[in-house]
Amino acid sequence: MEEPVNINTSRFGNLEVAKNEIITFTEGLLGFEHLKKFAVVDPGDQTLILWLQSTEDAETAFPIIEPKIFMPNYSVKLLPAELNSLKLENINDATVYSILTIPSDVTNMSANLKAPIIINNKTKYARQIVLQDSKLEVKYEMYMELKKHIINFSMSATNPRTKVTTADRPAAEASSRKESTATRINEL
Repeated sequence: MEEPVNINTSRFGNLEVAKNEIITFTEGLLGFEHLKKFAVVDPGDQTLILWLQSTEDAETAFPIIEPKIFMPNYSVKLLPAELNSLKLENINDATVYSILTIPSDVTNMSANLKAPIIINNKTKYARQIVLQDSKLEVKYEMYMELKKHIINFSMSATNPRTKVTTADRPAAEASSRKESTATRINEL
């Protein structure tokens, strides 16, 4: 059995992540091209918001969500070259996330639908791809849709998520950190 990777983070403390769950962005993320390795962290706070945590920089983590949670008809159409760059034969072998912007007034939360993160579930290669669809928004305000689904949405067993526990404290303590997403969403 492989040794887990220890990741020091400013938001979650020390985390242990299985090596096969580390996600590789060969091109980095837009504006963060120098960071290539990430892990998806589920803080266990019932908000459906996950975090894309850099394994190379403790301070860098992005709130992410699967857009199908608040927009069931959201679909991603990739060009053959984009599929090849992810070593994907079919988009169904991938998980799609949108990066969120969560301002102090959480009701103004928005999702980037124009440039989703696509993760190949088998190889763990990932890319942030700017889609050609001109109707998709970079700042889609989705608070009300998310609020409707927070209680009703349940993840299917076929949708893998990286289960991450803290190495230095229980998950419950880690998820109660100051300024956590859970606190802001649960105050609604």
